Amino acid sequence: MVPVILLACIIIFLTFTFALSQLTTPTPETQAQPEDPDVARQAFIDRLAPHAKELQKQYGVLPSITLGQAILESNWGKSELASKYHNLFGIKAFGGQNKVTLSTKEYVNEQWVTIQGDFKVYESDQASMDDHALLFVNGVDWDKNKYQPVLQAQDYKTAAYALQQAGYATDPTYAEKIIQVIEAHDLQQYDQ
Repeated sequence: MVPVILLACIIIFLTFTFALSQLTTPTPETQAQPEDPDVARQAFIDRLAPHAKELQKQYGVLPSITLGQAILESNWGKSELASKYHNLFGIKAFGGQNKVTLSTKEYVNEQWVTIQGDFKVYESDQASMDDHALLFVNGVDWDKNKYQPVLQAQDYKTAAYALQQAGYATDPTYAEKIIQVIEAHDLQQYDQ
């Protein structure tokens, strides 16, 4: 009698354990699949492109430049500055602007150095894109026409070199990097 009861207990235990495992073990359909980087990158472009095109109509900033800079500056929206603070372009904060202080690399005296920089904080990626376009339109306090050559450029290559010439970034190869991103992802198609 004892062996039968023991066998029944073992069967009940195994059945219960199996049933419980089916409740807690994700099935292949529900397991998180690693995201395809190409799909994620295209989704990032698709999310920003409509607003970039609106900004072109409103302010004259080429969408390829907006998208190329957002990709380069934010690492596809994955940088801490972009993902937590919606700053897609590495735009610095001055005075009493809403800001966060983060480490950043700058090219100074022909070498890369890490510094602490104050960066603007935005409510949304679109707000960051708006401010980026307005930076080109309005310039900076000390030079209102600083980015006019970017707006006057008829193509992304001219605009990228105008950005570098204006000193948007300290990287001496900034224009080439933007051009490479634009061409690798066919971002110039949005300039039509």
